[in-house]
Amino acid sequence: ISDLPEDVLVELLSLLPARDLLRACRLVCTQWRYVVDLTTLWKRKCQRDGFHTQSLDRSISDWKIFYMLCKLKRNLIKNPCAEESFQHWKLDNNEGDRWRIEELPGPLGREMPDPKVQKYFVTSFGLCLKSQLITLKNEGYWNELMDEKRPEIVIKDWYAARFDCGCRYEITVRLLSEDYIVLEEFHPEPVVIEQWSDAMWREISHTFHNYPAGVRYIWFQHGGQDTQFWAGWYGIRVTNSSITIGP
Repeated sequence: ISDLPEDVLVELLSLLPARDLLRACRLVCTQWRYVVDLTTLWKRKCQRDGFHTQSLDRSISDWKIFYMLCKLKRNLIKNPCAEESFQHWKLDNNEGDRWRIEELPGPLGREMPDPKVQKYFVTSFGLCLKSQLITLKNEGYWNELMDEKRPEIVIKDWYAARFDCGCRYEITVRLLSEDYIVLEEFHPEPVVIEQWSDAMWREISHTFHNYPAGVRYIWFQHGGQDTQFWAGWYGIRVTNSSITIGP
């Protein structure tokens, strides 16, 4: 196999999973290490997996990292749409009549723009907040990648009110160091929705970029309450939350 032309070897090795290329093939010999490190091999893998478009050619400085980020990209929030009850969520505040799960559109509510979303979490007259802590290393994002490349971290969340009751929505997302020191934070002013609103679902989003080195965790918290203190579940509704890390 060492007698094969370089372009043939690139084509063959590009068929292998990235993990095998980096952990095994690259260690075989000097020639294989050279081929595994070639830009053409990783660009070919991007083409095979549908990550490559002609318009990207001049904007990608490192096709290996670009491929890895595309391969890893997914929603890091677990159970974002209440399909597994409250699994994976920590209920930080659970006041009033407590958090509850309802099916869309819910009483005096509206359907989500995404028809795949079937459920949502709803708050009560007391403050209700829930959170998740994402450990980046456990999700495949190694320390050097986060420190040197600092890929964009995109936060999205959807919220809505009932037609007949006012409510408040809040969100906090923090990028944390290994020692849980806050390196950067997204904490906008709470959104207050008045009674007799249109009950439409709205998306809030934020992108972290050029953040400090040392990010090891992402802490996501959201929730709120109704503003009229009615017994039951008249507070803010939330669903379809996401954290994605992109190239």
